Amino acid sequence: MRWQNLFDDLESQLESELGAEEVDLLAEEERLRLGRLGLRDRIRAIHDARLRTPLGLTVRGGEHVDIVPAAVGRDWVAGELATGELRSAIIPLWALTAIVPNAEQLAASLRVEPAPEPPTALSARLGLAFVLRDLCRRRAAVELLLGPERAHGTIDRVGRDHLDLAEHPVGEPRRTAAVSRVRLVAFSAIDVLRF
Repeated sequence: MRWQNLFDDLESQLESELGAEEVDLLAEEERLRLGRLGLRDRIRAIHDARLRTPLGLTVRGGEHVDIVPAAVGRDWVAGELATGELRSAIIPLWALTAIVPNAEQLAASLRVEPAPEPPTALSARLGLAFVLRDLCRRRAAVELLLGPERAHGTIDRVGRDHLDLAEHPVGEPRRTAAVSRVRLVAFSAIDVLRF
């Protein structure tokens, strides 16, 4: 009888230790998975979850932007703004200093695997220059947030790493007489582009 109790006790201890090792292994795997996640991965997961609530973003200049993500590119996120006259925005990922998700968005952002997107996801392969060239072709009026400064105008040309912004008053179309100056703006200086 005593031997049976001893063997039962040893078996119980062994099962407990094996269970603890498995829990530790799973926890380590999860830490490694989370360690491979990038900011873009987490924003893409929030976008893919199709949550229609605004996501809070803070950019380098300290401005807070609430946006419902509509597309996530290679180095940018675009979507609809919660407030303001210009209702759409493109935000380069390098301009982000913080993301302020709600509880549902946070949970969605943690469910993603740090893997490349399928090749069919065209927006994932498009860089910021491609999107800006489309705005240039459409002659859309834009507002650039460049740190503490704002510039309003129309994009005349888009280079590899910069754009030419013909500055003119808000609400006026781009006409030669209305243009106060043309500014060459490095992509790396752009915090938010509203249109």
